[in-house]
Formats: sequence, structure tokens, C-alpha cells
Amino acid sequence: MNNTEKEYIESFKTYLSVEKNFSNHTIKAYESDIVSYILWLNDVSCTDVDFNKLREYLHFIQRFDYKKTTIARKIASIRTFYKFLFRERYIDSDPAISLSAPKRPKSLPKFLTPEEVEQILNNVKIDTPAGFRNRVILELLWATGMRVSELSNLNFGDLNIEENEIRVFGKGAKERIVLISDRAKKYLTQYISSARSLLAPGYEIGEINDSSPVFINSTAYRLQNKTIRNVIKDIVEKIELPKKVTPHVFRHSFATKLIENGADLRVVQELLGHAGISNTQIYTHISLKHMKDVYESAHPHS
Repeated sequence: MNNTEKEYIESFKTYLSVEKNFSNHTIKAYESDIVSYILWLNDVSCTDVDFNKLREYLHFIQRFDYKKTTIARKIASIRTFYKFLFRERYIDSDPAISLSAPKRPKSLPKFLTPEEVEQILNNVKIDTPAGFRNRVILELLWATGMRVSELSNLNFGDLNIEENEIRVFGKGAKERIVLISDRAKKYLTQYISSARSLLAPGYEIGEINDSSPVFINSTAYRLQNKTIRNVIKDIVEKIELPKKVTPHVFRHSFATKLIENGADLRVVQELLGHAGISNTQIYTHISLKHMKDVYESAHPHS
């Protein structure tokens, strides 16, 4: 890989972060995909390939036992990379514009029942500042359906606690308003008034202003997504819940419960920040399956 291609990749990563608002995890995956692709090209510059060369690369990766989802991501990485190169005028035409990905197998997102969510929440120890912060975080995930990145990026200027509203910035930096329950509001208010100031003894937290992070760690810096994931993982292991639970499972559970309680799909779409209604419609399938499971287990003649 030559220096020019290395510069392309660095600029591409900035584009994914700043303009596409991709997570660090996704950016690393895309970077790895593009590096592998450029290394495969060997002496051929990535700006000199045509559609046939890309098809050749697809045939090459088909030799490996990749999942369809992995191949689809690799193709998405290449398509996004060439779209970026074309936009920045490093190339005169986009060779990947007609590149298509294999259809991903449809699977229903995993979700928790309200009873399982309460079991998790009730097993968060709140007798320490960090424990109380963790309870607030899980309450908000359950009450709002926020993505974990949206929650960790919250600043005080995003809060409208009196009106039970929070402003979040989702994928593509799209702004939306999510609503919080009275219970979540109570925990959040208590966290701000007491627990937050005790989280980083020995460190200067500073005065709260609109750009101050709502959730901080023990060194007074913004709490990272990984910490939130680990909090959930530890609790689930402790209570031996037979499910893999992530922050995104809270999001699925939030949406599923709304649909089961009769919420309008367009409202759920807006609360989740989905670009299209098709992304939200999958939760109707979840609810239908759950309804059938309950019926078959409860009805004497099922």
C-alpha cells in the first residue's frame, strides 16, 4: 500500500466519523475491509480499477467461509469507499455504483419482556455513585429506546427534564426528541443533583454547562459505550438470565413493548430515529410471534 492510498484511508475514516456519524466499531470494520481490499489489489491502484476488477475481488472473498452478513458489510465498505473517492474527485467515475450485496438472512431482533427488564434494573446496586449512574443509564435505555452511542453523547444542553424530553443526535447526525418516563425522570434528576458530583473524587469535574457530558466516569471524562455494555453484561451474568443482553436489546425491547401496547408505527419510527418505516415494521413481526407463543403456551386447545 502506497502513501497516497494510506492518505485516502485516513480521509475516508474522517468522512465516516464526521459526515456519516458511524460508530468507532463500524469505522474500524470498514477500515479493515478496505485495507484488505487494497492489499489484494497489490500493484494496481485503487483508483484505477473498473467494475470487472471489483467482481473479481468478490469471487475471491467467496472462497472463504464468511457469513453473508460479513460479505455484505465488505461490499458496503467498498461501495462507500468509492462513493467517497468519487465525491472528493479522486476518481472520474464510481466503479462500485452497480455493486450489489447478497441478500441478508432475515432474523428477528432479540428482546426482553418487561419482567426481565425489571429483573435487570432491580439488580443494579445503587448504593454507590457509579451504581446509581448505571441504574439511571439503564432506566433511560428502557424508557427511550436510545442507541447506546446516543446516550453516552448526551450533553446537559440536550436535556429538557421538566417536559420529560431529551434531544438526541442519531445516525447521520439527525436530531430527534425522545420522551422519558416519570420514573426515569426521577432517577435522572437525583443523579444530576447528587451522584454525578461524587463520581470522580480527586478530579476537577467543573461547572455544568450546555456542553458538559451528562454521564461521566471515575476520571470525570465522558462515559464510553464499552462501560455501559459491561455494566449490562455483568448484571445479566449475575442473575443468570439465559439471554445475551446488549444496550441494543433494550432498544428492541422498548420498540416491541410500544407496538404490543398499540402504538402507531409512525410514532415508534420517530422515537427510534429510523429513516424508513420498513425498519420499524420488523417489530410488528416480533409482536405477532410473541403473541403466538403466548397463545400456544396458555390456550388449553392450542
